[in-house]
Amino acid sequence: MLTQEQAADIFDRIRKLSTADEVEVLFSGGHFALTRFANNTIHQNIAEENYIVSVRTAFGGRTARATTNKFDEESLRRVVKASEDLAKVQHPDADLLPMPDTREAAGDVGEGARATQVPSRYFAETAAVTPELRAEGVKQIVGVAQRHKLTTAGVFSSADSLEGIFNSRGLQQWHTQTLAEVSVTMLGEDSSGWQKANSPNVGNLNPLLLAEVAARKAIDSARPREIPAGKCTVILEPAAVLDLVGFMFWDYSGMAILDQRSFLTGRIGTGLFGENITIRDDVTHPLQTGSPFDGEGMRRCTVPLVENGKVSRVVYARATAERMKGSEHKDKVGTIAATGHGFSLPNEMGEMPLNIVFATPDNPQTVDQMIASTERGVLVTRMWYIREVDPFEKILTGMTRDGTFYVENGRVKHGLRNFRLNESLIHMLSNVEAMSVPLRSCGEESFDMVVPAMKVKDFNFTEVTKF
Repeated sequence: MLTQEQAADIFDRIRKLSTADEVEVLFSGGHFALTRFANNTIHQNIAEENYIVSVRTAFGGRTARATTNKFDEESLRRVVKASEDLAKVQHPDADLLPMPDTREAAGDVGEGARATQVPSRYFAETAAVTPELRAEGVKQIVGVAQRHKLTTAGVFSSADSLEGIFNSRGLQQWHTQTLAEVSVTMLGEDSSGWQKANSPNVGNLNPLLLAEVAARKAIDSARPREIPAGKCTVILEPAAVLDLVGFMFWDYSGMAILDQRSFLTGRIGTGLFGENITIRDDVTHPLQTGSPFDGEGMRRCTVPLVENGKVSRVVYARATAERMKGSEHKDKVGTIAATGHGFSLPNEMGEMPLNIVFATPDNPQTVDQMIASTERGVLVTRMWYIREVDPFEKILTGMTRDGTFYVENGRVKHGLRNFRLNESLIHMLSNVEAMSVPLRSCGEESFDMVVPAMKVKDFNFTEVTKF
């Protein structure tokens, strides 16, 4: 893996080649490997190692970026020239700030936010995962499928990666991380089951357990029956919660408020959700992943987003915070300060919270307890094909899949044909009757979060599918 010392040497070479007022270099890359299986057989094994240098130069309010994965002198000379040539033909950006120095990058984070250290997310055993080890995990998964007369497909991947940033004002940030992931789908004649998990520590993954749960869902949902669509009580497993709520966090952005594309416009400080909903962005959480700094090298801060149903604040990149302070919205958005959530410049999106953590409820319940307290309802494993219908009310459409069940008198009775949903996230998060302890979860439609399972009343299903 590229080391911080090697990166520092590359940055020094780039800086000497540049004539710009300021220079910033981003480093990224690592080693990624994946074993893919289908029809109860491994059919693909790939491995890739690549490192990228991305050079941003600035001249008097003009900035641009160019990228290479070659570190010889001529390649570095070409990437510097490409960045400078592009920068010089840009229109000046009145909002472009000088690159941050070390002091600013670790500076004031604003009321309600805090800056703390991120635990190590690099595990040597994950970096050392071999194709043989992944194949052994797949063997366990296939064994479960064969024992239950099912067909399985999925992936087992492992990676070690780095992120780094150096600039000409003395800022140096570096982060390394590992990640292993297992995804399992079990297929029956007319049913399916699914489970997925990842962790920086491969020792936290249990392919056999994931396979058993996915297989049980496929078996129990066989010969699915049909019930009418409509509003009903639903029990959403964490993956289903994640893939739905993930659609609202692009809106927790100062830039989105300024652009009038956030559903939080005019709603910050108001009770938008149920009082049992508290959410923060927290890169330091032990179940989270990712680097402790953003695309400009600013330290990521822990920021309260929702407190007891009330929208607390949004996150900011440096330039967005400065723009907001001079805007018509400045007195309506709460605390304004750079929070370390910006993307690398130049970009048009500004910032976004990427380390979502739901607070543990006062009286957490397991999924089994939620089922036991439900007279009639639907248990949902996960969603797919989720799309936004109404951006301001955050109405989403999508479908259930891979394990949808009818619950009656406190018991799972049988599998169901899947539903299409048409539901507002505002309505959904205002009608949560119970939640589990939040867990690190991953789905297919959104990014990983620490979220609970939820029991929600009056969830709106609009149509029954044919499978």
